[in-house]
Amino acid sequence: MAKLQIAQDEAADELLSTDPFALLTGMLLDQQFPMERAFAGPAKIRDRFGNIDPAEIADADPDAFADLCATPPAIHRYGRSMAGRVQALARVVTDEYGGDASRIWTEATSGADLLARVQALPGFGEQKAKIFTALVAKQLGVTPAGWTKVVGDYGKKGYRSVADVTDPESLQKVRDFKKAAKARAKEAGSQRVGK
Repeated sequence: MAKLQIAQDEAADELLSTDPFALLTGMLLDQQFPMERAFAGPAKIRDRFGNIDPAEIADADPDAFADLCATPPAIHRYGRSMAGRVQALARVVTDEYGGDASRIWTEATSGADLLARVQALPGFGEQKAKIFTALVAKQLGVTPAGWTKVVGDYGKKGYRSVADVTDPESLQKVRDFKKAAKARAKEAGSQRVGK
């Protein structure tokens, strides 16, 4: 795998770069939480749980696993509920992909197939699936035919999402892009209300 720099932490980024389930889990955690902290979550799980093996995580006692994920610094601002989502994701990876998360993208026959595989995962809606598809394409070189079409703007050059984060500067550019997009959406919403 490529040398990723999403978490902006050497140990966490090394795990993301070498363990496909860790990368998938980081993407799962990337909501309502700072991006780099979300992608550091898998390293916290590994350090506390002892590994990041999907089969072992899926089979772990839910309460004990939730406690482990919620212990400060938690893997997410909603550590306990996200622990359940991580276990649900681990169960699908174990049962449907033989515990090898990379099969989700390496066995995809097209961009549409890859997007559908990712979107079928627990905790991955359409937008998150598009971003993750763009991430594996842009940073891992997994570019099945039609991937740019199915991910829309996330496939373009620029700094739109985690798919474009390769260093501290690009992380800031993605933050700036998201902040500007939120401001535009807020402005558009207030103009509609004012009419």
